[in-house]
Amino acid sequence: MEKIDIPIIDLSVKKRHMLIDEMVKACEEFGFFKVINHGVSMEVVQKMEDACLSFFSLPSCEKEKEKEEFGYGIRNIGCNGDIGEVEYLLLHANVNSNDTSQRVTSTCHKDRRQYLRSKMNEYVKVVRKLTCEILDMLGEGLGVPDKEIFSKLVRQKDNDSLLRFNFYPVDQIENSPQSRVGFGEHSDPQILTLLRSNNVAGLQIRSIDSTWVPVSPDPNAFFVNVGDTLEALTNGRLVSVRHRAMKDSYCSTRLSTVYFAAPPLHTLISPLPETITLHRPRLYQSFTWEEFKKTMYSLKLGSDRLVLFALPHE
Repeated sequence: MEKIDIPIIDLSVKKRHMLIDEMVKACEEFGFFKVINHGVSMEVVQKMEDACLSFFSLPSCEKEKEKEEFGYGIRNIGCNGDIGEVEYLLLHANVNSNDTSQRVTSTCHKDRRQYLRSKMNEYVKVVRKLTCEILDMLGEGLGVPDKEIFSKLVRQKDNDSLLRFNFYPVDQIENSPQSRVGFGEHSDPQILTLLRSNNVAGLQIRSIDSTWVPVSPDPNAFFVNVGDTLEALTNGRLVSVRHRAMKDSYCSTRLSTVYFAAPPLHTLISPLPETITLHRPRLYQSFTWEEFKKTMYSLKLGSDRLVLFALPHE
């Protein structure tokens, strides 16, 4: 399997212009990078992960009560039964609400879940702040007049951001190639994704020559994925990375925590004028985030969604 150096962005570097250039380059070439010295409290992270692991350790009959939409699920990835086996929690994430209990919305109402919800809310607040900081740097690096043009979408009160926890139990590992896939090949449809795992390997990204590259875990870092929506907004300049999660190398259970930064449903996604040039003509038609979501749910996990919105070129 190919070995490449994953771009590392150190937010403690004081030379902002150099840092921004490196970040934009990473998103153009990989659609992916690791961010260190990010300022997120690792105490907040650890408490949230401990609370999630406690939930996933509950008896199946208790977890099965959380099978409502955007709640608990197991095994099936997407409505078309794509390859992969994983337990997960999927919740709306919005820290704009004045009611703290509603910042992360789930179907879970039992007292023993209150602690989990509170830890999730604390986590959402800090990762959204980091996400917006990264988006502002990308906006500045792309030379758009308003560097906050991307982060404003995530800050809006009715943003459609999500928080997902993927849990891969070690005792489900088998020897067949299909069984080693924890979460099948896909790109993320949103604007930007912040991902971390509990120091257990499994994440792989697909390089530009279509080979799979393993990503070494780093419990003190976050991994950042460019999503389909950001690729469309930047007219293909920043690329949405395809990735997957494998479980053949797990020596212990793996928990990945994923924050998907998304705009409100009514947001019109259209390539920014600054990204359209003579050498890079407009690649995508305009669409709303709601339209793109509906398309996503009609396709298999690994489908190329953006190609359905591509403009014809000679």
